[in-house]
Amino acid sequence: MKQKLFIPLLFLALYFGGRAWYFSPNATANELAPDFTATRADGQTFSLSDLRGTPVLLDFWGSWCGPCRRESPVLVDLHERVGGELTIVSVAIERDSAAWVRARTQDSRFWDYQVMEQTTSLKFLNGPIADLYGINSVPSNVLVGADGVVLGVNVDLLELFD
Repeated sequence: MKQKLFIPLLFLALYFGGRAWYFSPNATANELAPDFTATRADGQTFSLSDLRGTPVLLDFWGSWCGPCRRESPVLVDLHERVGGELTIVSVAIERDSAAWVRARTQDSRFWDYQVMEQTTSLKFLNGPIADLYGINSVPSNVLVGADGVVLGVNVDLLELFD
């Protein structure tokens, strides 16, 4: 009887363990955040390393993602409260730029660092920055310290208010 339960339990453990591993970003706390260069919505180019000196929240999201859209009010509130002390870089993984622009406006995402990564597949969320950070699900975030070192991955945004 015990052996009959062992195989299904082993399968479930492997499935959920593998799923948790796959969907976790590959950025690691206490390591230097991978640098990237991107073009903001206003056409200006920047690099993550240009933002050193202030903490940065890399916010990976999509206009098509319900949980991402529900998280927008928290990000807006965070930006309004600590805008000068924390730079939010929102990286939208999108297939449709018009939907991205509409969602940014509807959700009041008006901070400067808005980037759209064109993807061919929302299933795999491919894009240069998402790939660099191992992003396989959204919403995801990476908190980078003023020195460019990763402080945390998928941090609770409400804790950043403290």
